[in-house]
Amino acid sequence: MATCEHVRSLPAQDPAPNTPDGCEECLALGARWVHLRLCLGCGHVGCCDSSPNKHASAHFEKEGHPVARSFEPGEDWRWCFVDELIV
Repeated sequence: MATCEHVRSLPAQDPAPNTPDGCEECLALGARWVHLRLCLGCGHVGCCDSSPNKHASAHFEKEGHPVARSFEPGEDWRWCFVDELIV
């Protein structure tokens, strides 16, 4: 995996997910998602870009938190929205 400068700004421990049961916005809308992402800046749980609503990317665009990780069981990769790479 590559590295980026944004990883250095992350807290030592991943934040607790705001909603452990799924995408925050999709749950409120009654919508479905494909995969989930956890914002490592604040704990927002959003759906991936393969999901109809793309809430993880929308959260990045609104809040500017650069790194998210997969919130899927068995996956531990992280994505930098700014550098557009797996870190």
